[in-house]
Amino acid sequence: MASVQDLRRRIRSVRNTRKITKAFELVASARLRRAQARIEAMRPYADRMLERTIAIVPLTGDRGLAGPFNSQILRHAFALDRTLRGDGKEVRWLVAGRKGASTLRFRGYQLDQAWTGFSDRPSYHDAQAISHRLADLYVAGEIDRAVVVYNHFVSPLVQTVVEQDVLPIPEETLRGGDEAQERAALGDFIYEPEPEEILARLLPFYLETELYRALLESAASEQGARMTAMRNASKNAAELIDSLTLAMNRARQAEITQEILEVVAGADALTA
Repeated sequence: MASVQDLRRRIRSVRNTRKITKAFELVASARLRRAQARIEAMRPYADRMLERTIAIVPLTGDRGLAGPFNSQILRHAFALDRTLRGDGKEVRWLVAGRKGASTLRFRGYQLDQAWTGFSDRPSYHDAQAISHRLADLYVAGEIDRAVVVYNHFVSPLVQTVVEQDVLPIPEETLRGGDEAQERAALGDFIYEPEPEEILARLLPFYLETELYRALLESAASEQGARMTAMRNASKNAAELIDSLTLAMNRARQAEITQEILEVVAGADALTA
């Protein structure tokens, strides 16, 4: 049985750990509210651009301590890789987030590019950087499809993995451009500049918007997963403290009982 001193030391250690996890929970909670507000503001606008998403692009976090947030994205991406390779396709990897980049390099995957440092607060500029790289690869004929894998934010407790094709641009979007040209030819609208030029400008913007939405979804999911993980860790720490306190009290009681027995035995020896 552990001594009282050992148990006290463990309780102090667990209490310190609980303070740290509680602080992480509070920070994640505050960031979650901001991230959730940003994605809620972005969703209607992105939805209007039409939802569409063979380079694999997993969106992971820059840090851990977020439960299954990173692992479930990578598991899904690896499963997709196996499926594509099984179909005879060549796979190229681009990744956002330090966790994804380090895992892929550790497993020996060659990365075309990795973006890091913005997983919890992505900007539109970050989405543009990814978009431009994918577009360059697609236009150069180095890839014929691009798939983004990310966590879709449902609630702080629920994040679902989404696999979205972002290249090639969906046919629905391209048909929309053809219809606009037909209406212009019929005289319904006057375009300045020409419809072809408008479409050429719209398609890159569409890709950037879809990637920005995915980054915001991932950021909100990361904070929700981290808040939940830290809350569970704090709860487990509290339960462990209670268990250790009970063990300490039992150990103390056992020591007191032993001392009493020794005193009684000594008294009996003196009176014998």
